[in-house]
Amino acid sequence: MDLLALAIGFVAGLRSMPAPAAVSWAAYLGWIDLYRSPLQWMGSGITVALFTLAAVAELVADKLPRTPNRTAPGPLVGRIVLGGLAAAGLAVSAGESLLVGAVLGGVGAVIGAFTGYQIRQRAVRALGGRDLPVALLEDLLAIALAWLVVSRP
Repeated sequence: MDLLALAIGFVAGLRSMPAPAAVSWAAYLGWIDLYRSPLQWMGSGITVALFTLAAVAELVADKLPRTPNRTAPGPLVGRIVLGGLAAAGLAVSAGESLLVGAVLGGVGAVIGAFTGYQIRQRAVRALGGRDLPVALLEDLLAIALAWLVVSRP
């Protein structure tokens, strides 16, 4: 469970909203059980819709030139919180501590934010300054990793 909490936090470090959106979808579809937990609301249809819309908006906004750096204090705190929320959901569904899950998710978000930033910067330089292909690949990686984490058997 600890590795899954770190992994979903890592996703939040790459893109903040796919992590809670994936956990919300997993709860909504019955892949994970948040029933009778403090995070039961994550499995509601309204939450799924809101998190999904926010994730799509983030995928678009990430490509805009005025989007702040993910390692800046504000965006980084948001990623820590959202990674912690997503990981807490996974922890609770596995009968583990919500708090431990949240902390691991936050740690994973920090790792993901700084690792993703460094890799993206190097890849963009290697492509002669072309950011869009790297950003799209990072989007796909975040979505695939989130799906992989929440769809585990």
